[in-house]
Amino acid sequence: MDKSFTSVNPATGAVIASYGEHTDQELEAILTQSHGALRCWRKFRMDERAACLHKLADMLEAATDELAALITAEMGKPVGEARAEIKRCASGCRFYADHAPEMLAPETPPGAPEDAQIVYDPIGVVLGIMPWNFPFWQALRCVAPVLMAGNSFLLKHAPSVTGCALAIEDLFARCGAPDGLLRVLRISEERVASVIEDKRVRAVSLTGSCRAGSAVAAVAGRAIKKCVLELGGSDPFVVLEDADLHLAATTAVAARFYNAGQTCVSAKRFLVARKVVREFEERMVHAVGLLRMGDPCDAATRVGPMARADLRDTLHAQVSRSVEMGAKMLLEGGPVEGPGFFYSPVVLGDVRPGMPVFEQEVFGPVASITSFSNPEDALRLANQTPYGLGGSVWTRNATLGRKLASFIEAGTVAVNALVKSDPRLPFGGVKNSGFGRELGRQGLLEFVNVKVLRIP
Repeated sequence: MDKSFTSVNPATGAVIASYGEHTDQELEAILTQSHGALRCWRKFRMDERAACLHKLADMLEAATDELAALITAEMGKPVGEARAEIKRCASGCRFYADHAPEMLAPETPPGAPEDAQIVYDPIGVVLGIMPWNFPFWQALRCVAPVLMAGNSFLLKHAPSVTGCALAIEDLFARCGAPDGLLRVLRISEERVASVIEDKRVRAVSLTGSCRAGSAVAAVAGRAIKKCVLELGGSDPFVVLEDADLHLAATTAVAARFYNAGQTCVSAKRFLVARKVVREFEERMVHAVGLLRMGDPCDAATRVGPMARADLRDTLHAQVSRSVEMGAKMLLEGGPVEGPGFFYSPVVLGDVRPGMPVFEQEVFGPVASITSFSNPEDALRLANQTPYGLGGSVWTRNATLGRKLASFIEAGTVAVNALVKSDPRLPFGGVKNSGFGRELGRQGLLEFVNVKVLRIP
């Protein structure tokens, strides 16, 4: 099979590089190598595995500028955000290197028989199907715990960031781990099922769309393989009438427009108390208007291009249809003429349930504002979504904020704070946002065999 994986610079539309798809013979060789590396790696002591991750973190930090430039070139992330992504990866690797040994230590639960012990064994070869929006962080936040648990990893990355995928593979080839412990698969979507079904592969983790998650879960279910799915979100950002509006509006802009709005757990639906909605709109529109859009290689740029032309087209269709249905254009933007896939930021007001920007995941630099009459109405609107990844509540009333947060249907909810993933805490969602967890101890335990030993 001779398909190519082509990466395109979103800022210019120019082709960066094309890569051939792996043949059936090459795929078989990779699977064989991954399974062999697994047998070797699981014999490494925990401190030896940790040493490899620490070396990986050192290499990431040493190559921050080079790797950030690659992210910017392949998916358009402003270079400052790209550098932060690489540093975050290094921090995540160090977290698991330092804490996984304790998290995976054998234990005897309270009340258990004295001769019983729980141990955590590797589950086997793990397939990771990763998205393009955080090409290093999305992959390494899954890889680090999977490898510290003693497994090997196959990375099926988004074709548009194949250069980033190969850079990750190269880093692992030089960190002291067995050859083939992490391998990249350049295969089409149609061939993924055969990898999941392969007897050497024991589990799969996917971050992507509901369509992709449903397909992967169906194959994994038929093959009786463990899977973890993170499928995006439409996070509510609830602003009560007693909120600090300056703090809320400032954070709202950061929460929505980071990575040009192409973030699963970013705030997407701004639900604001009717008494303060106009002031919030004015503050947000003013702050968004100050964001500099342009060349992502320029350190002053805050909004880069969207990653692909088709993503920009989908976003614009959602905005156009919502305006036709009555949404008010508070800050007018849209597709920018010229090279690249730029989309000028948009802020919409008077958004109601039923409009695409309320009902669907909006993956781009567009904010939608909906007013509510009371906290109960806010909670109803917050949960009126098929997704359940993140959310936040903004109020000076800590008791009320905690109460509302406890009833928002999501994997992570914050009060007066930005929602983001953290290696120290489990990350994932409910409803159509998927199931299972990444990160934290819970993410580490997703891909282990929880074995009970009874030794008198």
